[in-house]
Amino acid sequence: MFELIDLQNERMKKRARRQRLFLREWRKAKDVTQEQLAERIGVNRSYVSAIESGARQYNQQFLEAAAEALGLDPADLIVRNPADPNGYWTVWDGIPPGERPRFAAAIEALKVTLRKTGT
Repeated sequence: MFELIDLQNERMKKRARRQRLFLREWRKAKDVTQEQLAERIGVNRSYVSAIESGARQYNQQFLEAAAEALGLDPADLIVRNPADPNGYWTVWDGIPPGERPRFAAAIEALKVTLRKTGT
């Protein structure tokens, strides 16, 4: 019995060491089913499910294919949780692309002011 518990603990530790992937969150944010994503990538639905659950580790090829299928950059799947309402990208994504340079300049001006005032 203790060997089984040790084996389960080891599996949980391995999953924790794997890099987090926000695949499920992005897929749901884009209103795409596992079946649809799997079809777009050319894999089985069970493969997508295993990666989403952490039972299987993704590789670079899968990461790039999933990102392309969802209209994202591969880095988005690793660092951006679309369900995080406090993520800075939530604000950025809401700004029309033509307005982004002005927004970036305003942020830079704010950073300079904060450095000068020490706040």
